[in-house]
Amino acid sequence: MVLGDVIAALSTPPGRSGIAVVRLSGQGAIALADQVVRGQDGQRLPLTSLKPRRATLARLIAPDGTFIDQAVVTVYRGPESYTGEDLVELSCHGGLMVPSQILSALHAAGARSAGPGEFTCRAVLNGKLDLLQAEAIGDLIDANAPAQARAALYQLDGGLSRRLHELREHLLDLLALLSYDIDFPEEDDGPVPAGRIRERLAGALEQVERLLATAPAGERLRAGALVVLAGRPNAGKSSLFNALLGTERALVTEIPGTTRDAIEANTDVRGWPVRLADTAGLRDSDERLERMGIEVSRRYVDAADLLLLCVESGRPLGPEERGIFEKRACLLVRTKTDLVPIPERESEEGLPVSAVSGEGLAHLRASIAGRLFEAGTNLADLTPMLSRERHRVALGRAESALRSAGPELDPDGDPVLAAHHVRGAVDALDELIGIVHPEEVLGRVFERFCVGK
Repeated sequence: MVLGDVIAALSTPPGRSGIAVVRLSGQGAIALADQVVRGQDGQRLPLTSLKPRRATLARLIAPDGTFIDQAVVTVYRGPESYTGEDLVELSCHGGLMVPSQILSALHAAGARSAGPGEFTCRAVLNGKLDLLQAEAIGDLIDANAPAQARAALYQLDGGLSRRLHELREHLLDLLALLSYDIDFPEEDDGPVPAGRIRERLAGALEQVERLLATAPAGERLRAGALVVLAGRPNAGKSSLFNALLGTERALVTEIPGTTRDAIEANTDVRGWPVRLADTAGLRDSDERLERMGIEVSRRYVDAADLLLLCVESGRPLGPEERGIFEKRACLLVRTKTDLVPIPERESEEGLPVSAVSGEGLAHLRASIAGRLFEAGTNLADLTPMLSRERHRVALGRAESALRSAGPELDPDGDPVLAAHHVRGAVDALDELIGIVHPEEVLGRVFERFCVGK
């Protein structure tokens, strides 16, 4: 990645739309854009004369002077811009033709195409964002449930970054105490009491452990919890799947074994992100294709964050169903309750639900949210969480380093080694926050970003 050269990209989705935004950034971006921008009278409109952040109506032209479009031009001067560099945004008409012609004109003027997430990557490298905030931007763009968006906004606002910076300062203070004890053991004030150093180390380790404990919930929130509907053929799984989605996504017939493969769909349950999966009915079968579908179902059952075991109301659980219910984290869902009189199902265990009448669906959604996300429906209770494997691995390295430092504080230990381990924990935090920028880390973070962001 070359910093400073001018990059250009479409920052809005391609296709038919009222407006599209073409963005360019880098050293010389304003002068480069000046080659394709003209005033309303067709004369040159020096962009260097425009006030920053003020929208100006202009005409855009191709290298041969052909009129491309009428657009709104906004200039942002570095470092007061998203990327920290000079940046220009061209708000033009949408569609496929106009944005592509504008990009062609900018490329002809000397800009190159931006890579995935390159604008945000430059913002990180120029100190406008840290790496955690950059990841939050990607999560916010990808969010498909309110809780995901709220968590991403909290991280973008620096919630997790502040926690980690405080932890880093705590470790640097600990490192200073160790360094003083190593370098000045004979000073008038005497050596630093070992109890004081141990207390600081224990406090830092406790902070790391508390953050690591948020990783399972944070990763589940970001990716969406896998909720699997399982049960015998014709138990009402596909009808319930469609009812929870609010759309006819799975085929429903009275013929047992209609579902031959797993069907996944993203949805939200009371604001929380869920990956809902409908699976083939569990039973013994001599038919090869159905057996393959049943094997897929069993793999989904094993991988589920929460299993909805579907059993028709009025029927006792079979041996396999009873075994699943007793061994797995699951909700027993009594389907087709509209077909069974109320007195006959009042004593049944499980949640009564009818995909036809809608009975019990609201209670089922509340139960799913409560089981998966603890706080259930209170989205305001979201706190800083580790939402990616990268976060968990880095904090795990910090935890391991701090644990290794503990024995070196014993009388027969080596304080130099203790300081080395604490420095290793600081280095792990530096990589996590983005204070250091290993190329492979940047590559992993931005490879899934959309071009133009």
